[in-house]
Amino acid sequence: MPGENLSRDEARERAALLSVDGYDVSLDLRSAVGDGAGDGARTFRSVTTIRFRCAEPGATSFADLIAPSVTAVSLNGRDLDPGEVFDGSRIVLEDLAADNELVVDAQCAYSRTGEGLHRFVDPEDGEVYLYTQYEPADSRRVFANFEQPDLKAPFRFEVRAPEGWTVWSNGVGELTDGVWRFAETKPISTYITCVVAGPYHYVTDTYSRDLGDGTTLEIPLGALCRKGLAPYFDSDDVFLVTKQGLDFFHEHFDCPYPFGKYDQAFVPEYNLGAMENPGLVTFREEFIFRGKVTQASYEGRANVILHEMAHMWFGDLVTMEWWDDLWLKESFADFMGAFALVGATRFKDGWITFANRRKAWAYRADQLPSTHPITADIRDLQDAKLNFDGITYAKGASVLKQLVAYVGQDAFLEGARRYFKRHAYGNTRLGDLLSVLEETSGRDMGVWARSWLQTAGVNALTPQVLLSPEGRVDELALVQEAAESHPELRPHRVAVGLYRRADGGALERYARAEVDVEGPRTVVAESAGAEAPDLVLVNDDDLTYCKIRFDATSLETLKGGLGDITDPLARALCWSALWNMTRDALLPARDFVDLVLRFAGRESQIGVLQMLHAWAESALVNYAAPEWRERGGALLSECAERELFRAEPGSEHQLAWARFYARTAEAPGDFETLRGLLDGTSAIEGLEVDQELRWAFLEPLVVHGFADEKALDAELARDDTASGKRHQVRCLAARPSAAVKAQAWAQVVESDALSNALVEATIAGFDRPSQRELLAPYAEKYFAVIERVWSERSIQIAMHIVSGLFPSLQQSQETLDATDAWLAAHEDAAPALRRLVLEARDDLARGLRGQACDARAAGEASL
Repeated sequence: MPGENLSRDEARERAALLSVDGYDVSLDLRSAVGDGAGDGARTFRSVTTIRFRCAEPGATSFADLIAPSVTAVSLNGRDLDPGEVFDGSRIVLEDLAADNELVVDAQCAYSRTGEGLHRFVDPEDGEVYLYTQYEPADSRRVFANFEQPDLKAPFRFEVRAPEGWTVWSNGVGELTDGVWRFAETKPISTYITCVVAGPYHYVTDTYSRDLGDGTTLEIPLGALCRKGLAPYFDSDDVFLVTKQGLDFFHEHFDCPYPFGKYDQAFVPEYNLGAMENPGLVTFREEFIFRGKVTQASYEGRANVILHEMAHMWFGDLVTMEWWDDLWLKESFADFMGAFALVGATRFKDGWITFANRRKAWAYRADQLPSTHPITADIRDLQDAKLNFDGITYAKGASVLKQLVAYVGQDAFLEGARRYFKRHAYGNTRLGDLLSVLEETSGRDMGVWARSWLQTAGVNALTPQVLLSPEGRVDELALVQEAAESHPELRPHRVAVGLYRRADGGALERYARAEVDVEGPRTVVAESAGAEAPDLVLVNDDDLTYCKIRFDATSLETLKGGLGDITDPLARALCWSALWNMTRDALLPARDFVDLVLRFAGRESQIGVLQMLHAWAESALVNYAAPEWRERGGALLSECAERELFRAEPGSEHQLAWARFYARTAEAPGDFETLRGLLDGTSAIEGLEVDQELRWAFLEPLVVHGFADEKALDAELARDDTASGKRHQVRCLAARPSAAVKAQAWAQVVESDALSNALVEATIAGFDRPSQRELLAPYAEKYFAVIERVWSERSIQIAMHIVSGLFPSLQQSQETLDATDAWLAAHEDAAPALRRLVLEARDDLARGLRGQACDARAAGEASL
């Protein structure tokens, strides 16, 4: 893996030297179906012709290629010895001419890790499916190239595939004489080229729009998935959201979609949520729902569709020069996804989900030791791989939401339009965007950028309320704080909401003020003289990016009546703030769990409810005092069962509580209930136990020893599909046995036989909170193997192992000390590896602080 890295300095040097005129890539994928001697060939033929210019004739540079072998290399008609010029990841190019042609004939490897050209064999029917995934630098696993975002070029692909297959790429394809040939692309970066091939199920539609100048834009639409998922594929809804998004972005961007057709492929064993390849967007196939799901799942899928569509402009048409400015595509796509979701689709509460879910991701990432400015310092490709994180996506999107309020929506969108026109098919840096925003808004963007884009960390805003003798607000001030490690106090535009109980007990807002927060303390002058509030909600309406705190009165109000807040966004913001307080050891975990027990059943927003379920589980596992876990677990299980039977039959709330009940089950009666739901001897009115829910009910039975391998084999026989296999593998590793844990560890750590999806499934089954004692021996083993894992495995698999197998459930000072000892002894380890360990260490230390807070609260309560 280290030999496959590319530094920023190397990329800049090469970009200054070379410019690329075009690629012709020919792939022969006929080996994918195998030769009758096993699971198929490991390699395919890749022939690449690159036409490029050199600013300094006679200079030396290199092309990128990761391949088992190279058959031939030709530079400007000269045959080069592959053994001399190819080292496994680079091809040395000496004595370059002003105009050059490089031809590379290689044997490239099919992937089982989701990097490069991934090969998947469907266990249901034995069919083979292929797709590519490249970001940030895996196209070099499929064809020779200059693998960096600022060396854009047009691409022409041709593919030979097994008979009966269909092949898709970025451009329109045509099958002639047994070869799929694709239209040349616009100039794009290597990492967003794409090939999908196999016997996929494919449906089509058309998008049409009058451009207002006498012309009509027509975009062919396609959507594809494995044949086994075709019965579940609701392509009509996918096309509906796609058309709504295209309308929205055309209206706001004044720049017609530039890449011809628009296919969307839902593919197996995908590492990401989706990827914005122009003309051929790829998604994880889990967005095709095999069973009943809540509207939160449909909203999530729609958001991802719109996120990737926004990339057609932010990222594909205009691309960052280097990964430092990854935010120029990801932050914008994340913001635009939510912006379009609310503005164009049926999901009008998208900003509630954004505030509750996306920002929670950002707040966590921004408090890790690896936090970084939104415009990050990306030294190399390994840094880039890890920076697809909550800072780049969710914090960046939050900051852009503020920017829209700061410069105005019209100025922001006009800036985007000028940005597209000025830099179409080119590459940009931070200053290129700021300059157009200064033009359209008349504001100095430098100060804003320094505060919000070029510093790290999250501020906390706490209200201070002084009351007059008459019981009115004498002074309301906001205190801003920052962590010692990142002391920047930023300017914020916030709304402050004052809430009181109305007749009937509802908590409703009766006053609102907007204020510009500057420095450590800001007085909200507009609130002076207002009636005394029961609740002060800082950052009401979610205008800025900050952690919300509460004064003592507000906190007591929430403890007694959080569910009485009538506004769903305000309620979601309060839940999020209380969760941040729990993570910061300012609120005992048992208090947060108690709030969930008393008020989650009244939560109307299904996405918020499902987030509360996840937070409650995390509070119990990570932040509750160990001696209270058993009691807390029982309370959560009782709550889940109670709310399951209270929920409206057939409702999505009933489904959410059913899944939560399965995850929290721990009493013998719980397992009897789950067993009865599985074998049909009992039923709950309105609850359809489909195949996905069957796995959800079977898993806790396995974890607690009430179902064995035979039961899993029987369930797999019912669901002998790729999805069923992942469920079975996860459950097999979740059995409460030392031998099972040893086998799972060996399968993941000591072998590379499992695909990326099955590695993830095995790790998920291995690491169970109820099995802490079984997992204890693996803490020492973890630190002994991770450096070897990092050097031997692909970065994607190594990341799964290093993050997923960290002994986070061994919550003790001893584990913390062992982590510190490894870090001290491995100062020269790969920075990306150290980052993952440091992040895990921070989560562990945070958990220990939370447990101490929870124990202190229990001790004080008993006095």
